[in-house]
Amino acid sequence: MSLLEIRVLGDPVLRQETNVVTEVTPELRRLVDDMFETMYAAKGIGLAAPQIGRLERLSVVDVDEQRLVLFNPEIIESDPKRIKGEEGCLSIPEIYGDVERSARVLVRAMDIDGKAYEVEGRDLLSRCLQHEIDHLHGRLFIDYLSALKRRAATSKWAKEKEKYPGNIRRLTASEVAAHHHRDEEL
Repeated sequence: MSLLEIRVLGDPVLRQETNVVTEVTPELRRLVDDMFETMYAAKGIGLAAPQIGRLERLSVVDVDEQRLVLFNPEIIESDPKRIKGEEGCLSIPEIYGDVERSARVLVRAMDIDGKAYEVEGRDLLSRCLQHEIDHLHGRLFIDYLSALKRRAATSKWAKEKEKYPGNIRRLTASEVAAHHHRDEEL
């Protein structure tokens, strides 16, 4: 397993639509392992393929001891009740914002063995699933912020992005070892 480079805001891959996965190959299984390792090292709870420069429709999530591999995930049911909560993103480090999302979703996806399954997400898992599925369609959490809050986040990011030449976030040994001040970046 190896740590992958995380693409940050400004990299066009984050705004691209991903491609449906028709077969889970050994190479994709290795990619899933690397994505989990990268997500854990970055202290995240979810990671989508575009965040590591790939265009497969694939996300990994680990919330409330539910470790999920999601190929071609789609929301098939969502609760009309919406809740607001703070989100961050491994591709937009140090930027946070309150986003309103469905309190509960039902997602259909394919697992690591290529078998279809459904998972119900509530609260944080619901938020994480929606956030990661958005990544697979070129959407980021900042897109949901009001114009004013998005402008504030964008201007803060303008200062942060200098730390990421080429729009790439390389996890350093100290970053991997240290505990991030927030435990839940999606």
